[in-house]
Amino acid sequence: MLATRAGEGDEQAFTILMRRHSGFLLALALHILGSPQDAEEAVQEAFISAWRRLPEFRHASAFSTWMYRITVNRCLNSLRRRSAPLSLDTVAELADGTNTSPARVAEEDALADALAEALGSLEPRQRVCWILRELHGLSYGEIAHVTGTSEQTVRGRLYRARRSLKEMMASWR
Repeated sequence: MLATRAGEGDEQAFTILMRRHSGFLLALALHILGSPQDAEEAVQEAFISAWRRLPEFRHASAFSTWMYRITVNRCLNSLRRRSAPLSLDTVAELADGTNTSPARVAEEDALADALAEALGSLEPRQRVCWILRELHGLSYGEIAHVTGTSEQTVRGRLYRARRSLKEMMASWR
């Protein structure tokens, strides 16, 4: 197992793990933080932290779940240090690209901006749960593990996030 080898000091194994997981971790951080620079910094810090803590990794969960947790914690710490929330204008991509008329593109851009603004107004822990569930497809149990909470807490945060997003997006149209 790569994580075991990396925990024993194998830098090549850790490099493989970084390549394998950096894409989805960067996407996660970008969705949470909204800034490519902040996202790259958070993921880099997460990998540095993981390298230092690999000997402590108990394999009670998948390496990816462990990295989600480290990355989410880095992102939440970054959000706490900020004085004002940033826009999450990178949340949604164009649906499928089949209808690329200027009017359709403008409508989709406006909808993506509205969703980004709505996500940006959510309480950070709700936003993290929503992103992990809706954009990354994690189960409630995996989200609970990543966030260090119970499944019941995750369900509550998701309920409140979805309700808030529904209310904010209803006013968009």
